[in-house]
This record gives sequence, structure tokens and C-alpha cells, in this order.
Amino acid sequence: MSQLDPRLHAYRADLAAESLRGQVSAPRYAAGSPAQVVRGVADVRRQPTAAALMDTQLLCGEAVTVYDEADGWAWVQNAADGYVGYVESAALGQEIQTPTHSVAVLRTFLYPEPSIKSPPLDCLSMSSPVAVVGTKDRFSEVRLAAAGAGGWIYTAHLAANGEVATDHVATARQFLGAPYLWGGKNSLGLDCSALIQIALARAGIPCPRDSYMQETSVGSEVPSGAGQQQIGDLIYFPGHVAIAMDKTMVLSPNAHAMLVTIEPLADLLGRVNEESGGRGITAVRRL
Repeated sequence: MSQLDPRLHAYRADLAAESLRGQVSAPRYAAGSPAQVVRGVADVRRQPTAAALMDTQLLCGEAVTVYDEADGWAWVQNAADGYVGYVESAALGQEIQTPTHSVAVLRTFLYPEPSIKSPPLDCLSMSSPVAVVGTKDRFSEVRLAAAGAGGWIYTAHLAANGEVATDHVATARQFLGAPYLWGGKNSLGLDCSALIQIALARAGIPCPRDSYMQETSVGSEVPSGAGQQQIGDLIYFPGHVAIAMDKTMVLSPNAHAMLVTIEPLADLLGRVNEESGGRGITAVRRL
């Protein structure tokens, strides 16, 4: 049988998703059960331990399929981008809420009541889906996928389903100065491919999680010669992606500055060539 990407297909030595029967061999298969994230951010790890590498994060309200649970960890697959990994079981709820809105700002607080003076329960990040069940004054009441859970979010910080921010460059610019974090997916810490995924999510464009997945599927490939980039083009390198701000400048979270920065493409390309043995730009994608 052909090798499937384990980051996008739920299989391991002892278990596989029922949908993969006939594609992978496993001692047992599971249909999985639905769940939803009830924390502002939940780390997704490569192994079921807090010391394991964090590959990505789940945002509050994102839906997952749970294939296995043991010792406080759930082995899940993100319904939106297909990513597979381990998340703490306590970060999930089974009472599924259908999202009506999503967070449209970098981050917003979840309050226990519609008052800016009440101590926040949590902080939700951009593109987090939420289910609004009512409004009062300037706040929207939301429900989470856990019995009795929910709170209030400032209404102006939300966008209704279908309401998009088409300028993904403007969205990405909002993250300038945010810390770089391997596997991070929110404004308190994110990596290069997460920024692309979030910016495109705000534009209503589905996008895979990792850069190697994105560079063969997002938009259309265009020539990658020097000076041919247009604002908004996604420029891919070995293990990295940046957004063209014009023909010479790019924006990206990067491990060189450990921040989201705008810098000359030539500077980034120089570092990449040194680290990758001269492989340089691998693809340019235009939306």
C-alpha cells in the first residue's frame, strides 16, 4: 500500500481511521466521534505527552474527530485542515455547537457576563469559530461544546459566517511584531504557515496547515524569478513561506528575528540558500 502522510491521515501502528480501511493496514479501525475545542488554544502534540513536539494548535470552536483517548490525551483529526495529533482531552467538549461567527480581530476576551469589568474566562484568537446565541448591549453570547459553558464576546470583534476580509495581506500585517512559535497558530505565537492559513481563513479561502502542503495546493503557481513577485504572492522555500509585499520586500514569522517581520526578500533568500544548500525559492503561488 502507498505511504500516506500521517499528518493528514489518522493511522498509527495500533489503530487507524475506519475511512482508511483498505488503504493502510492496522490491527483495529475506529470510526471516531465528534468533539469541539472549548479552550482558547489547545496544543496539538506529536505524542501524548506535554513534553512532545507541538506540531500545531487548535482554536476554540474548531471541530475534530476523536479516534482514541487514554491517560488524559485524545488522538484527533482537525475537521477543517485534516491535521492529526494528540491534544489534552480536557480541551475538548462533546456537545457540538454549530458556529455562526468567527473572531475577526487578533484576539478577544470571553467574559462571564456582558461587562468589560468582569474577569475574563479566556482569550479567543483570530478565525476561532463561535456559536452566537444572543446579544445584549454591545456583547454577543456564545456557547461552547461543554455542558453549561459559554460566555460573552464584544460583538464588534466578530464576523458573521460568510463575512470575509478579502485582503489577506492587510490581515497578515496585523500580526507584525507577534512572536515566532514553532507550531503556534495565534497572535501570541505562530509560525510562517500558520500566518498564511489564518490570513486566508479570514478571506474565506481553505488552506492546509504546513508550508509543504500549501505550496502545491493554494492558488496557482506563477514564475518564481527575481522581481516577478506581486503583492500578496505566497513565496515558498524549503520549510518556510513568506508573503510578498512588493517585488523586493516580504512578510513572515521567522526564526531569525523570532518575530513577524517585513524584510528584503534578498536577505531572506540569502539565509535560506545558506541553510538549504542553495535550494532557494521552491514555488510562488498567486491567489
